[in-house]
Amino acid sequence: MTESIILALVVVTALGFDFTNGFHDTANAMATSIATKALRPKTAVALSGILNLVGAFLSVEVALTVTNAVVKIQDKSGAPKAELLGNGGFDLLLIVLAGLVGGIVWNLLTWLLGLPSSSSHALFGGLIGATIAGLGWAGVNWNGDGSKLDGVVGKVLLPAVMSPVIACIVAAVGTWLVYKAVSGVAARFTDNGFRWGQIGSASLVSLAHGTNDAQKTMGVITLALIASGDWTDTHAVPFWVKAACALAIAAGTYLGGWRIIRTLGKGLVEIAPPQGMAAEASSAAVILASSHLGFALSTTHVATGSILGSGVGKPGAQVRWKVAGRMVAAWLITLPAAAIVGGVMWWIGHLIGGLAGALVVFIVLLALATFMFLRSRQKPIDHNNVNDEWDEQSADTRERVPEGV
Repeated sequence: MTESIILALVVVTALGFDFTNGFHDTANAMATSIATKALRPKTAVALSGILNLVGAFLSVEVALTVTNAVVKIQDKSGAPKAELLGNGGFDLLLIVLAGLVGGIVWNLLTWLLGLPSSSSHALFGGLIGATIAGLGWAGVNWNGDGSKLDGVVGKVLLPAVMSPVIACIVAAVGTWLVYKAVSGVAARFTDNGFRWGQIGSASLVSLAHGTNDAQKTMGVITLALIASGDWTDTHAVPFWVKAACALAIAAGTYLGGWRIIRTLGKGLVEIAPPQGMAAEASSAAVILASSHLGFALSTTHVATGSILGSGVGKPGAQVRWKVAGRMVAAWLITLPAAAIVGGVMWWIGHLIGGLAGALVVFIVLLALATFMFLRSRQKPIDHNNVNDEWDEQSADTRERVPEGV
């Protein structure tokens, strides 16, 4: 009974992370479409949610080995290491639970602040911190075996630096070429076509996001099931796990991370339809190319770099570099911040021990999540005010008066 309850806590927490991943990353695909009014806000998040749901079912090829990139808690087949399977797999389950809490807490904090950051990096950071706390520094896969780009450095840090720069350059060149091509043509003749182009490219980003990000949670849950003895196939994911993860990420996407959508859509640059199409097309191109080459990129970093590039590439556009600086600062501390939370959660769970320790970790998560949600209600941002002018009614400085007051 004890092992079953701990497993249930891990599954629920993993789905909770998947949910936050969905609403945290909706902005990557739909912020520009909402900002340029190519799609109504609710329509945009609904479309993104459906495509994330579809994408989650398209591929599970790397689901069972996704954590191998950063921590050494599995062998190459995806099976948990034997030394972590004592006490009904409690040692591994506690590492996974603590790591998930680290990822969720960071996702919620950056959402509260309206800062786009990588959910994947938050999850990896939480797992790294929990693994260091539980197994020591040797439990982290820092560089792989040296035969290829691997480990934390090759799979996480280098792509985190390179992807936004590449996306920014591609989007800047694309935006410049677009404006050069339509120079002298009245905007009323071109904007409608660009809006349709935005919808298509944004849909592609949403589909790719569901295909990639939902796999991480599927892998974590399946790993927990194997550790507890409730699943034995290291080459397949249970259908109910696929369905639950797909629904969780789709539901989170549909609710929409309006605070982050506002920052990406209005806070960086004032986006016109040509810029929006160039940014989304650049994001889709970089993500698909990286997937083909086997690089694990953050869709948040790519999308943000593309939007910045669309501002750089448009003649006379204003880029709010102060907002961009805040985003970069959040990116830099994502891994260590989530790692600290993950490590502390493991320490609390280990100190108390057993089912009580796991329950306390889960209760701490609920308390922090409730606090941040209530805090967000003091200055709400939703589909009604997500497109308000940034300078005139910024979510950072004013509280929206509810309708009817």
